[in-house]
Amino acid sequence: MATTYSAWVATRKGLPSTSLQLKTFPIPTKLPKGHVLVRVQAIALNPFCYKMMAGLPNFATGRPHVAERDLAGVVVDPNGTEFAAGDAVFGTTALATLGALAEYVVLASSSLVLRPPNVMPVEAAGLGIAITDLKIKSGQTVFINGGSSGVGLAAVQIAKSRGCRVVATASGRNKDLLLSLGADEFIDYTRTPLVAQLSSRTSPKFDGIFDAVGLTDPALYLNCGAYLAPGGRYISAGGFPSTRKALGGMLRQVIEGNFRPTWLGGIAPKYIIVTCPLGKIDLEAVRALVAKGAVKPIVDSVFSFDREGVMAAYEKLMTNHAVGKVVIEVGGSI
Repeated sequence: MATTYSAWVATRKGLPSTSLQLKTFPIPTKLPKGHVLVRVQAIALNPFCYKMMAGLPNFATGRPHVAERDLAGVVVDPNGTEFAAGDAVFGTTALATLGALAEYVVLASSSLVLRPPNVMPVEAAGLGIAITDLKIKSGQTVFINGGSSGVGLAAVQIAKSRGCRVVATASGRNKDLLLSLGADEFIDYTRTPLVAQLSSRTSPKFDGIFDAVGLTDPALYLNCGAYLAPGGRYISAGGFPSTRKALGGMLRQVIEGNFRPTWLGGIAPKYIIVTCPLGKIDLEAVRALVAKGAVKPIVDSVFSFDREGVMAAYEKLMTNHAVGKVVIEVGGSI
């Protein structure tokens, strides 16, 4: 067995091309209680991670640290947990500062579940994403913004598995894909401004909004009183602009809308942002949906673990045109 491993480390504020460095570390031989050693097979990139890398200073992110969060791999040392050596698993690191873009990772066993047998590592790597409960029930209607993103595609399928009516938005070229995955109504956000399209709808208001794009334009939240039903929840997947100036301006608008009283122009539905990984129970629920075919992981593209591959993967992610997850494969899938 090897005694060292390589990992991509975020070393400073900047885009991946300037921040990431490939470093070598000793493979841990003593693990904390409740943790396992995983040989990583695939890592799914998350837009939130590169935007934090580019937009926030070192003190706010704990750099240097290994990049990324979502992975699939094989248990090497189960360390007395419920897992066994050789188990195929997927999951997510508990903190952004304990990254996944590496050949080996030490993770809490609560952050991992067994990989469904009907998917490969490159497909399972992106399953450990934050899909937060909108508190919606069967028969209700949910709106998913950014339906063709990695998070959005999963959200469409999960909402349908719960018996919801799903309205999703993406560019027109992704209409057929979203409809094939169960979306009941498609909205092309490139046709006219999205807020205008939603405000002019004659259908009942949405019982929940899941913004898989995140805080890139606050208009969807600031105007949601026109299309979100009373008591409905507005959940953001946690995306941010990649510059501090843009982030500050948009955060100010959202915070003002969140805390100002409604009679002074505040927004009744509070802005809920999620960046945390799924817990064990949620991971098991996603695993069950994938295992029975109710949720199909969608992979946009797969890149290699070397510098050329990693940089190309981030370049693809930063186009904002990836349909599904952008994945980096470590060696060959098993």
